[in-house]
Amino acid sequence: MKIRLKRHFSVFLALLLLLCTLPVTTYATEISASDTETAGSAPSVTAPCALLMDAATGTILYEKNSTEERPLASVTKIMTLLLIFQALEAGQIHLEDTVTISEHAAGMGGSQVYLEPNETQTVETLIKCITVASANDACVAMAELISGSEDTFVQKMNETAASLGMTHTNFVNCCGLDADNHYSCANDIALMSRELTVNHPAIFDYTKIWQEDIIHHTARGDSAFTLSNTNHLIKQYPYATGLKTGFTSKAGFCLSATATKDSLSLIAVVMGAASSKERIADVKSMFDWGFANCRVYTDENQDVLPDILVSRGSQSQLSLQYESAFHYLDTQNTSGELEKKLELPDRVEAPIQKGDVIGKAVYTLNSENVGSVNILAADSIPLLTLKDAWVQIVSRFFLNNSNHSSNGEPSVAKNYCSHQYF
Repeated sequence: MKIRLKRHFSVFLALLLLLCTLPVTTYATEISASDTETAGSAPSVTAPCALLMDAATGTILYEKNSTEERPLASVTKIMTLLLIFQALEAGQIHLEDTVTISEHAAGMGGSQVYLEPNETQTVETLIKCITVASANDACVAMAELISGSEDTFVQKMNETAASLGMTHTNFVNCCGLDADNHYSCANDIALMSRELTVNHPAIFDYTKIWQEDIIHHTARGDSAFTLSNTNHLIKQYPYATGLKTGFTSKAGFCLSATATKDSLSLIAVVMGAASSKERIADVKSMFDWGFANCRVYTDENQDVLPDILVSRGSQSQLSLQYESAFHYLDTQNTSGELEKKLELPDRVEAPIQKGDVIGKAVYTLNSENVGSVNILAADSIPLLTLKDAWVQIVSRFFLNNSNHSSNGEPSVAKNYCSHQYF
């Protein structure tokens, strides 16, 4: 079975897909007139370390000293936010939970929202303080909530970094204040940025906030405080969606930025830039280059897969499902059509466990293999037992008899049901 997937470059093709009998949806980014100016040329980057990554596939598109270990300032908070969103997903904490601020959290220096000891805030408010205002005090308050202490939380940060393959990173605190042995690299920052944004896209609900007031709840009463986004790229680049700035005199100006245009999402990391203006310019240059030179093909794999016959099973047919959507990043401006071919056996043998790999969907571009997605068993089917066989025989007997009307003619409706069953 072969399905053709074409780039969405015209209204004609969109109409053609609407008429297609197979419900496969694909997307490809388009080049605008302004983008063609940067197509083919390398991005202009003045910072000592930088990296551009495709978020969907993790493909590195451009890098400059990307494994050099450097202080990362408040970009550290990406890992803090990742652990917060993991705790939310696990049900360990909830957005509406109340957090009481400790003396230690309130005593943080650097960028802060001036939380006071014993002040109460919700988890969601503290997330806003971290993502928008880069608040160190809010980071420590959340670390204590999740792990009991900042030290225990930092240990978990390093464990998570290791699990993501961040081999040039070590955290000493959860907020990014300069400290001996606290470092990362552009490649590792991109890895944790991708983990946060791809698996927890709700982060963008907060990173795109430009300004918002919070209310301090203290013993002296309530007072308003305005959060202002430290990431000016949100206002200066039309496709920007986040993510996190950082600055100390030791680290220089750092930024892990995210942007999405059409179906292409990119992550750009800059470390050690000389100024805020230069880090913004570097990121813009990488984004412009990426959007001009890259195409992403996505097949959501929503088409209906055929059932497979089962031998010696308690059921005679097996339903199938795709393991995931398919993403292919083309960085060569290749002309041609992406094709999808299903590779499936005619029959499988029980027992079958749900999730077993039964076949795969193979994708080619101009006859060159560019990837595949596994096709899995949607259900478990045990071996046929004597009882199962008896039930099937009896069911078949009664269904066959009931599929005839009183005058001996087959009943159309019942015959249809029988055909579907067997």
